[in-house]
Amino acid sequence: MSRPPATDQTLIDHAFEVDFARPLSHAAGGHTAYGVIDRTNGRTGLMAVQVAPGAPVRSAELQRFQSGPIAGVLAPLAFGRARAPSGHVAPFLICQSPPGPPLVPPGTARFAPWDEQALLSQVLRPAAQALESLRLRHITHRAIRPTNLFRAGVLDPVTLGVAWAAPPAFWQPGIYEPPYVSMCHPAARGEGTIADDIYALGVTLLVLALGHEPCHELDPQTMVWQQLERGSLAVLAGEQRLPPIIGDLLRSMLAEDPEHRPTPGLLADTELARGRRVAARPARRAQRPLEIGAHSAWSARTLAHALTCDPGAGLHALRTGSINTWIRRGLGDSALAARLDEAVRIRAGQDDVATPGDDSVLVMRAVAMLDPIAPMSWNGTPLWPDGVGPLLAVEGERAGTASLVEVADVINQEAIGTWATARAERCDAPQYRLSSHRYRSLMAQKGPGGGLSRLTYNLNPLLPCRSPLLREACVVRLDEVLPALDAAAAKGALPRDTILDADLAAFIAARGEGGIDSELAALAAARRPDQAGLAVLRLYASLQYRTRGAPVPALAGVVATIVAPALTIFTRRSRRTACEAALTATAATGRLAAMAAILVDADAVALDHGEHAAALARVVSIDRQVDALLAGRAHRRLAAAHLGQEAVAAAGALGLVYAVTAALLT
Repeated sequence: MSRPPATDQTLIDHAFEVDFARPLSHAAGGHTAYGVIDRTNGRTGLMAVQVAPGAPVRSAELQRFQSGPIAGVLAPLAFGRARAPSGHVAPFLICQSPPGPPLVPPGTARFAPWDEQALLSQVLRPAAQALESLRLRHITHRAIRPTNLFRAGVLDPVTLGVAWAAPPAFWQPGIYEPPYVSMCHPAARGEGTIADDIYALGVTLLVLALGHEPCHELDPQTMVWQQLERGSLAVLAGEQRLPPIIGDLLRSMLAEDPEHRPTPGLLADTELARGRRVAARPARRAQRPLEIGAHSAWSARTLAHALTCDPGAGLHALRTGSINTWIRRGLGDSALAARLDEAVRIRAGQDDVATPGDDSVLVMRAVAMLDPIAPMSWNGTPLWPDGVGPLLAVEGERAGTASLVEVADVINQEAIGTWATARAERCDAPQYRLSSHRYRSLMAQKGPGGGLSRLTYNLNPLLPCRSPLLREACVVRLDEVLPALDAAAAKGALPRDTILDADLAAFIAARGEGGIDSELAALAAARRPDQAGLAVLRLYASLQYRTRGAPVPALAGVVATIVAPALTIFTRRSRRTACEAALTATAATGRLAAMAAILVDADAVALDHGEHAAALARVVSIDRQVDALLAGRAHRRLAAAHLGQEAVAAAGALGLVYAVTAALLT
């Protein structure tokens, strides 16, 4: 069967066609991938990576790659949607395809260990050079692992695989991330820094040198605890013998503090990187542990993690002063104890005006003071602030989850700004406070176009609309909304009573960048069905105008039935009938603004109201005349009675005269 010719409407970025007949296995680091046909320039060596539902692509990185590709990295080229032969529409990221197979095929438990020279020349140096180029563009990779590194031949340098089709480190096994990252929800790991990529590269060298991934017997939580207690290198390498150069490099590449890890540029010179020594003061360790719930803390870092794992027990220990006493006596850190004591006293002074989130703020601040490199901790949920957007996108597929509740609480409390202030030496605190306030403002907007959905779409610019009205169409951009609704209406799949729900309104508001706020405000203010229908029509008409959209006759037909009650604005039956006919005829053209013009025609409405007022005036005049006639009816009846009596008397007198006259004559 021959392939139908591709049209400009079926191509991604007007150039790339997904070749579903050519699947590519193990080419996209765990994602489903297909070959690509470049209909414009005829380029080869491209692939289409299918984006997982609810896991948005990294839009900021796609923009930073617009200045050109980077050597040694599979760069993204375009993003769009494509319809599979089954009819299913899905988002795809067009990327360069890998030069060869991955270093380790997925699912491989053991393989032949690499020798030191191959690790240095084929993995470390080319990967470090690629990371340095990424660093210069302010891009982190966050997906470095043996299954996502590729090479053309056994002697060729590696190429970093695709990392842009999902949130940062979303598919990374915890072993390849530092403990302060792996403890977080996979979607909430944040962009991180290039030091996190150095850590992942160091673990990759370790795995290749050993011939297998270590620590299979440890569950993720236990592994995090041991890394915080003993250090990552000690936990991962254990008693394994490593090549001398690799062993020296790993001591700095897997340093607990990201500021102590070498830069990519330094790693490109192996001898210089090997001789680098960072004089890091060892963490203070108490002689006796502090029990926080079921956890035993021996150091400030493990105490911070204990508070994260059991915030209720941690809050009790903070209030009773046991943490303060242990830090002073066990760790000998009076400065840290004083800072924690001040935080506790500030919270105690708020008891009269306390809110439910104040205790959570206290525990969060304590964790940030105890371990400044740890993520923010909110009610037992560790996350990085720049992971809020991806977390909302991923968890939003399952409404009402605990993670969504916690994130909403974080936003309402503006906790991100408070957390940043508690560790100001490690971040740009003013910028975090500004972002925290902006998040709350977006989520606080009431009515259609606001709430958590609005914030989700604002923080994920390439997240498809999740409204049931558009879910099957995979709508990503604003100009795709009306055509998708029109197609659904043409198939009879658009409900006749609901053509705009809260999620679609939030999507339009976020993608519209404030240009349709007045229409959304009118929709929120609508109190009657006819007002709501007219507000939806005006919103879609504004959208069609802003996007220079094509006619949407099927959608307009549905809208016409919904806004029909709004014709009651005309009082004359003949005018309503005429406007209804005009509305139906205009709907057939698919021009929504023309339909709205019929219903909001000020001149026609004024004329109708004027005629109505004149008719009312005539009715009032007639009523007054009738009332006057009714009011004079009794007087006329009495006058008639008197007139009758007088007539009878006159007739009687006249008869008497006639009788007397006749008698006299006779």
